Amino acid sequence: MTTTIAAIPRSTVVIRLGLAAAAAVAANTLIAVAASALDDGGIGMGLSPAVYVPATLVGILAAAAGWALIARRAPRALRVIVPSALVLSWIPDILLVAAGATAANIIGLMLMHTAVASAVVLASRNTRRP
Repeated sequence: MTTTIAAIPRSTVVIRLGLAAAAAVAANTLIAVAASALDDGGIGMGLSPAVYVPATLVGILAAAAGWALIARRAPRALRVIVPSALVLSWIPDILLVAAGATAANIIGLMLMHTAVASAVVLASRNTRRP
């Protein structure tokens, strides 16, 4: 059962999102290191901490706000909207082929988006059972 963030105490939401941000930054760091090691001769777009750390934090906040907004109005729609938004977030990554990005760079960025989405979903779900 999915509930809104508003049903969870505000302090719990802040703690959960903080932990989600820390986990997503850690995961994205590991992904960036691996993708950079495999990105032989590529452009390395988005694989430096100066780029992905702020983007991860903004992504966490934006996704949490979107989750709260949708969960309040149409909680069942989250099952469709979350994966759809994730797939749509991969489009700019795929378009980096034209700029000279390698498959390792593109897959790394796609995995980074997945890490952020997963962190927000885990942080925003209500784990209490009725």
